[in-house]
Order: sequence, then structure tokens, then C-alpha cells
Amino acid sequence: MTTVSLLQSARRIVIKIGSSLLTNDGQGLDRAAIARWVEQIAALQKSGREVVLVSSGAIAEGLQRLGWSKRPSALHELQAAAAVGQMGLVQVYERCFDAHGLRTAQILLTHEDLADRRRYLNARSTLRTLLALGVVPIINENDTVVVDEIRFGDNDTLGALVTNLIEADTLVILTDQPGLFTADPRKDPAATLVSHALAGDSRLEAMAGGAGSAVGTGGMATKVLAAARAARSGAHTIIVSGREPDVLRRLADGEQLGSHLEAATRPLAARKQWLADHLQVRGHVHLDAGAARALRQGGKSLLPIGVTRVDGEFGRGEVVTCVDDAGRELARGLVNYSAEEARRIAGQPTAAIEQVLGFIDEAELIHRDNLVVLNGAD
Repeated sequence: MTTVSLLQSARRIVIKIGSSLLTNDGQGLDRAAIARWVEQIAALQKSGREVVLVSSGAIAEGLQRLGWSKRPSALHELQAAAAVGQMGLVQVYERCFDAHGLRTAQILLTHEDLADRRRYLNARSTLRTLLALGVVPIINENDTVVVDEIRFGDNDTLGALVTNLIEADTLVILTDQPGLFTADPRKDPAATLVSHALAGDSRLEAMAGGAGSAVGTGGMATKVLAAARAARSGAHTIIVSGREPDVLRRLADGEQLGSHLEAATRPLAARKQWLADHLQVRGHVHLDAGAARALRQGGKSLLPIGVTRVDGEFGRGEVVTCVDDAGRELARGLVNYSAEEARRIAGQPTAAIEQVLGFIDEAELIHRDNLVVLNGAD
């Protein structure tokens, strides 16, 4: 693995800045800090790199503008705070980037925008066009309309999905911690910084633990999972402290800072990457050992005979997940039969589908072209 910054050779970059770095302890935006971030991003842009910014901070700004001393728990009040705060967030960014002669664009996304194939492609096209025009897209979750069922959950996940969407080279996650440690340094004095590792290594999740700041919604665990997700499109991830002076410029110059998690696997084909990025699935199909082995080896369709159980309710063409007998997720795909039909043909040979259902749409429950294997060969 490399011993220099993964940002040095990157040409297309997604930078995610957490709430704790953009706000005054959660009480409104820290405009001086934002100006410093923009100055560094402008330098990256002017060096020939393309930059997309994923920014938190709207709700914190909204709370201040509304005069609310604490974060409400009611969804409609959070949405109202996001709507008010988004105005201030965008205004600050626009003024700061304009001082460097750069134009900006606001993009608000929900998971539904990326779950629907047509909207996914539209978002991809828009972002690529903005980058080609030299515009800096500023992306946030559309908190004003989002509900739990369609939430990304945190901006680390959103940053990874945007990285996949535009096929960026590197995702930089700026946080209030120096990076990923082997254990929680607040509890274990022997904990050491993980300077380099492979994204998707299962040991990293155990190291991450799940601790987060009081301001943000994502802890270190979400950052490790985001790195694994970004790696699906071949992107590397850097988790680094935003408290480091000139951190982005130093990384771009090759200095080693924070934790660099390298993408070890070849990028998925675009359609399969889209399948892998689904955060919500409509059902689960449980596989016997033979079917699980066939999927792990890659290149195989899922036949009904390998299915032992079907959970959930879904229609033809919806995304389902395939799990082994231990409950581990192996793959996701677009299913050819509804949940009720899948239950009836589960465990049956292909030749029996027409006899059981009275018709046959496809010989496979999930065709290999509509199936993506996760954390394995594909």
C-alpha cells in the first residue's frame, strides 16, 4: 500500500465536512471556518481537480435562526429547521466561493433519487455537467422532505453514494477525530492510528466501535462503512481531522495525514454499482449452501431450487437481498417474481415453475445480469 496521500493523484474528489467542523458547537454556522474550507477547496479546483462538497450544517443553522436552544425530536420541526437553515448555509458558501471566482450549485438528495434508476442517471448527468462547467456542487440530504424510510441516515453514507455516482477517485471525510484508531483512544491508551488499510476489511468495523460526536449523526463506524461503499466504484477514502491546518492542501501535496483506506477490488459495472448502493431492500431470500457457494464464486444466476425461505413483500423487478444460512448478506438483485410467487417456487427446479405458477416469466429467480455479489467475486 502507498505511503503517501491518496489525494495527491486524485483528479475528481468528494469532500464531506461534518457538522462539528462547520458550526459553533452546534449553535449556528462558523463562517470563519467555512471560509477556510472554501479557500482550500478553491485551491484544489484551480489546480485542475474537480471537487464535489457534501456539507452538513443546515439544521444547526436553522436552530439558531429560529431561536431554538436545543434540537427538537419532532420530525416536522427538524424539517422546518433544515428548510430555514439551508438558506443560510447556501448563502455562506456562495459568498465564500464567489470571493475566489468560483460558481456553486445546490443539490438536495433523498435516497429515492438514487434508488430509482432514471433519477439516478439524471442526478449523475447533472453533476457531471456541473463539474465540466467548473462549478462546485454543494450536496446535502433533503432534510425538508425526508422521512426515516428514505433517509441516507448520515452524510458519510451520502458522501460515499455521491462518490459512486460520479465515479470520483477519492472520498475525503473530514471529522473532529485524527482518523481511525485500533481502539477507542479515550478508553484504551494503547490505541494507535490506522494510517493505511484496505477499505472493506471487516476488522475495521470492530476498531470503529460506533462512537460519534454530539453534533453529528455519524460516528467512526459510519465512516468505515462509507469507505467500503466508496470502494465499490474503485474510490479510495481518507478519514482525517478537519482541525489540521490546511489539511486539504497538505493532502493534495502528498503529505500523509489521517487514515487512508484503499479500494482493493476492481470497480463494479455501473448497473451493478447502482444495485449495490440500494440502502433499502424489499425482501430477503435465504439460500442453501450450494446456492450461496455459487453466488460467492460469481457469475451465476440465482435459481429457485437454491432458495429455502422468502421474507418480506415485494413485486417483480424490486430489489431483494440474498442471505446465507447464517444470515449474512451475500448479494442483491432485481427479482423476477413477486414475493408470493417466489415462496411458491422456492426449492423447486426450473422445470417446475410453469407447473406451480401456471406460467413462467424467467427461468431464474434473479438473473446474473441483475445480481451483484457483495464483498466477493462478481
